[in-house]
Amino acid sequence: MASFAYSPAAAVTRTLSGTMKFATRNVRWTVIISILLIFGSFVSAAIIQMRLDRMHALDQARAIESRRAAEMASDLAEIFNRYASLGNAFANAQLNTETSAALSEAGGAALTNIAVLDESGHLLSEMKRPPDELLPLDAETVSRITAGRAVLAIGPSIVLALSNSGHIVLVQLNRSRLLPSAGMEDAVLADEDGRLLAIGRNWRDLPSFAALSLGGRKPQARILDLPLGRRLVALAPVAGWPVTAGASIEVGEALSDWYGALPIYFFFILGPAFVGGGLAVVFVREFERRARAVEAVRTIKSKKSDEAKLLIQLAEAERHAVEADRSKAEFLMHMSHELRTPLNAIIGFSEVIAQGLFGKAGHPKYEEYARDIGKAGRTLHEKIGDILEFASLEAGNQPIRLATIDAGAIAREAVEEIEGRAFSRKIRVTAELSDPVRCIADAHCLKRALNNLLNNALRYTPEGGSLHVQIRSDDTSVHLSVRDTGLGFSSSEAARAGTPFARFERTGAATGAGLGLAIASGLVRRMGGALRISGRPGDGTVAELKLRRA
Repeated sequence: MASFAYSPAAAVTRTLSGTMKFATRNVRWTVIISILLIFGSFVSAAIIQMRLDRMHALDQARAIESRRAAEMASDLAEIFNRYASLGNAFANAQLNTETSAALSEAGGAALTNIAVLDESGHLLSEMKRPPDELLPLDAETVSRITAGRAVLAIGPSIVLALSNSGHIVLVQLNRSRLLPSAGMEDAVLADEDGRLLAIGRNWRDLPSFAALSLGGRKPQARILDLPLGRRLVALAPVAGWPVTAGASIEVGEALSDWYGALPIYFFFILGPAFVGGGLAVVFVREFERRARAVEAVRTIKSKKSDEAKLLIQLAEAERHAVEADRSKAEFLMHMSHELRTPLNAIIGFSEVIAQGLFGKAGHPKYEEYARDIGKAGRTLHEKIGDILEFASLEAGNQPIRLATIDAGAIAREAVEEIEGRAFSRKIRVTAELSDPVRCIADAHCLKRALNNLLNNALRYTPEGGSLHVQIRSDDTSVHLSVRDTGLGFSSSEAARAGTPFARFERTGAATGAGLGLAIASGLVRRMGGALRISGRPGDGTVAELKLRRA
């Protein structure tokens, strides 16, 4: 009896093969899942990087504020020691007005008063006035002073208390002037029990000193949630004094550079996501197109021989048609510029020579030839314009913007434009245009079609003839007709009228490229209307446009 051993490699191969088959059969879901995974990985990476950068910004702010706190503690130690020296000098000096004035001047605006007490806390002397707001001192405070130094917060004052030869010296300082410098605007001062003693000016919006708790004298930097916002506070002990100095900064200010980098993070997240989505759409379409082609080949192979040949011929014909449309579009794009630009130059320079803008040409024939060149150039420019316009119309490159328009107003404009040429050839033009008639059409295309019909009528109407334009409407349609007294059409010619490049030779009339009626017919068809040509030889022609009534 045969036994089969389990092979991990074979299991992995079967799993991968099944996954690939599923992915191939479900391309769209595969692409969507892949985009979500890629987008999720970018989002995760960006979030992690944002958190790391935020932590780095806060760490930098902590380090900076810690250095500032240490510098403030050093500065405050010097300030306190200086005021302590002034207090000792007052306690040891002979009391008189000159001594008090000198010490007051040395203390500056921050020094409010100096008082000397005995060991029991009774007042012995004062520098400026009796310190009623400072007294009496409780027994615990007296014991703390006699055991060392103390810093007290009493009303608007900071009081430095120290022992001097059995006496207690109180140096009263103005709290608001204790931290005056610009570097101390964000400073904070607390005693060893965490009670707030003084704050810089940038803390002025704090509702109460009790809202800030800085317990302890340990050097540290931490973020505090306060009523006026979040602040990062760094602490440092003041040497020789039982107080802690703190430097602070608003968390938003510390993270300002990080906030400025947020648009980069969003671009890092969304940029690849949009690019990936666009590429996914392209890949899915290309894959599905190729899948359809493969399926078509498979279908053809499964058909009988004759059917397969027919399908192959149809596929080849479709491919050739697509290539022809592409070639036509490329032709229009290039020829529109490459043909019209040199013709414009020929026409312009011939007019310069004919008009003698830079002086006479030297011989009358040159001016005549220049006029002939200009005339031929304009004729060629017109014919090339018709050819390119027809090709663009056939390729569907001319946009049609249907709207409710006044057909009578457009017909009136077209008639006014040809009246001058008709008058020069002694052709009488009449119009029977009623009140505004609303139809659904593109104003530009309708006027272009009417211009072509009117130009054809003028071209094939002899001198002394007439041309009549009429507009009428019924319940569903608007009819615009152009009737002339020209040479007319035979029945076979009327059937071919409107066919591209169909030309009808007429004695005494210069025929065009055979595109005027074709362009007019194409424009009217794209607007949902129709063009009908009728007439009899020698009895004129009637060209009628039929459009939808609004």
